[in-house]
Parts: sequence; structure tokens; C-alpha cells
Amino acid sequence: MLPSTATPRPHAVSRGVRLGYGVGSFCTASFTAIPGLLLLFYLTNVLAVPPWLAGVVVFAPKAWDLVLNPLVGRWSDRTTSRWGPRRPWLLAGAAVLPVAFALTFIGPPLKGTGAALFVGLFFLIAATGYALYEVPYKAMPAEMTDDYHERTSLLQWRMVFVAIAVALSGILAPAIAGGTLDGYRSMGLIFAAILFAAMIASFFGTRNAPLTGSVLSEGTLREQIAAARASKPFLWLLGLSSAQTLAAGVMLAGGPYFAAYILGDPGTTSLLFAALVGPMLFTMPLWVWLARRLDKRGAMVLSGALFMGGALAAVLTPLAGAWLAYAAMFVVGLGYAGLTLLQFSMLADVIAHDSLVSGLRRGGVFTGLWTAVESAVSALGALVFGGAIAMGGFISSDPENPVTQPGSAVDAVLLADTIVPAVIIFTGVLMTLKYRLTSAHLDEAAATPRPA
Repeated sequence: MLPSTATPRPHAVSRGVRLGYGVGSFCTASFTAIPGLLLLFYLTNVLAVPPWLAGVVVFAPKAWDLVLNPLVGRWSDRTTSRWGPRRPWLLAGAAVLPVAFALTFIGPPLKGTGAALFVGLFFLIAATGYALYEVPYKAMPAEMTDDYHERTSLLQWRMVFVAIAVALSGILAPAIAGGTLDGYRSMGLIFAAILFAAMIASFFGTRNAPLTGSVLSEGTLREQIAAARASKPFLWLLGLSSAQTLAAGVMLAGGPYFAAYILGDPGTTSLLFAALVGPMLFTMPLWVWLARRLDKRGAMVLSGALFMGGALAAVLTPLAGAWLAYAAMFVVGLGYAGLTLLQFSMLADVIAHDSLVSGLRRGGVFTGLWTAVESAVSALGALVFGGAIAMGGFISSDPENPVTQPGSAVDAVLLADTIVPAVIIFTGVLMTLKYRLTSAHLDEAAATPRPA
């Protein structure tokens, strides 16, 4: 039986390990935020790629994750080494991702379709390196502690690093890129170095991480995926989190366009992003408290409602002015902070629940499926936004040949970056209301004898 929160918590995680694990989020957050924020704009406004094709380039490599990530999860589940089952894969990712990321933004001497193919190839390789790192990385918290609230506390530290990394990605990266080919090249090289440093630091920082008891998973990959699909808490959490991730992906992809065509200044992309990620820097203790007070499900409903309210308010920016856009993004950021923390905390609960029920270590399969869907859905946000502005008549260009967008394209930018994410996140809120895995359910699973 799991102890109550009033008793000493088992498998408490030391501060050093929390820091060591958390610093790896510089990799995960940067690789999610920078392509999500800048890659579509880089293709359409620097390399003159049509918006529909640019959306495909952003999405297609992430679709590869649907195949690769479950395999990586399976491999890490079955890995035995003196470094544990997950940490060797952190090194494998560090050998691939940073180099491919730099080449994605290196600025080929190509335009249009040729540029799309070049960028798509190296983004595919980068996505492969990310899978090698991210899938095992996300499986680790469920194996570090078997306490329901300790997992939220552990991930609070991770979210602090996520906030810092997202702030750097959303504020510093656009400032370095500056809308020029040379700027994007410099940004890619600088953040490739940051990715590498974070990945290596997480490898060494988790060397003393505790490992809760479970045995190697057995059976074929197909059987393990079937086991994950049979977990109702996992499938429901995956569904509601996909809605949240898609809403964030659409809004993220639209950020530079909103700044350029609604606020009239591409330089305000960094300010909008600062308003979005600012709440992540100081509200994590609040969301941890709310998760205890309202349970994780109630806190997630609240965070989704805040995200939706901010997105709906932003549609009035042309009438009220830029101040409303910044205020709306701050409210969205409050909700996004809670969603980000609670998604991963609840995923760790789902993995722990499966381990309690089955007695097997197969968190890698769960996180492999999760990360594959998450990556594909996040990239789908760029495809949705690109398709929406293409239908509005958006015209691609390059810095040497600027164009004036038709009014229909500007309207499409506004609606696609506000109303569309609000509708999607509302779907996630409705699904969250039906999520059922709580601390009591975990206690019940712990008290039930495992299968022989």
C-alpha cells in the first residue's frame, strides 16, 4: 500500500538528481519551441516555400516519430547497463540531434521546393536524434519515485528549466534569427551548442537517480503496444493531452505571423513569447499546490480554461491594441504552465499504475507512444496553421522580395492563431472532466497483488 502524504515519502529524489534531470529539459523544450515557433516562418518568409508545402515539411518528419518512438521506448525498456536502462540513450541522442538541428537552419543556397527538401531531410534526422533522447528521458520520473505527489514535485523542477529554455527559445532565438538567412544560421549553431550541453549535463546529473523496483518487460513490441493500448488511463490522457498540444502547436506556429501582420512588427514575436512563458517562471509552486488542493484533474481543467479564455480574448487585438495581445498571452501562459506540468505528472502516474498492475518495466513503450503522438500533433499545429493561411491567400516570399498580403490572409492569421486554438483546447477540457486516475486508484492498485 502506498503511504499517505502525511508519512515520509518513499524514493524521495535528492536535489542534485532533480537538478540533473531538470536541466535535460533545455533540450526537450528548445527542440519543441524553436521549430514550432520559427520553422514555418523560416520556410515561408526566408526560403520562399509555399505555406502548404512548408506545413508538410514541418509535419512529415514528426510523423516518422510514430514509427520510431515506440521502438526506442522498447529498446530502452530492455536495456541493461551499468548506467541503467535509460541513460545510455541520452548519449545516443546527444550524438545526433545537435548537429542535425544546426544543419536544419544552416540556410541552403536554395529556394522553394529545393529548400523544402533540404530542410525536411535534416529536420527528419534531428527528429530521430530527439526520439533517441526524449523517449527514455520521459520514462525516468516514473522510475525515480513511487509517490503520487512526489512525482509532481520532481517535475516542478523540470518545469522551471522548461520555462527558462522556452524563454530563451522564444525570446533569444527570434532576436538572433532576425528574419535573415545569416541570422537563422547563427541561431541554429548557438542553440545546437545549448542542446548538446543540456543533453550531456542530464546524462551526468542523473547518475545517482533512484530506480524503483520492476522487472524487464517481456513479449514482442506488438504485445507491449497492445498492453499500452489496453490502459484506459493512458489512452484517455493521451487524447486530452493531444488536444492541448495541438492547440499550443497552432498558436506557437502562428506567433511570428501574428506579430508581423496583426501587431505590424515582427520584432514583437519575442515580447509575445515573453508574455506567454513568463508565468512558467513563477507559477509552478502554485500549480503544485493546486494539484494537491483540486487533484490533478481539477487543476488541469482550470489551466485549460485559462488557456482558452486568453486565446479568445486575443481575437479582439485589432480593436483594442497591442496591450490586449500581451495581456491575453499572459493568461494563456498561466494555463499553459499548468498544462505542461500536469501532463507529465499524470503520464508518470499512468506508467506507475501500469507497473503496479503488471509488475513489469515498460514505461519506455508508454513514453515512446506518447512522445510519437505528441511530436506529430505538435507539428500538425504548423500544418493546420499553414493550411489556414493558405486558404486565406497568404503569399510566400523572401527578404529580398517582400510582398503585401491581401486582407483575407491577414484575417486568416488572426482567426487561426486565436479562435482555432480556443476551440481545440475546449475539447481537451471536456475530455479532462472524464479522466479517472487519481491517488486513490493508485493506492488501490498498490494494494492489489500483482499477477504471478
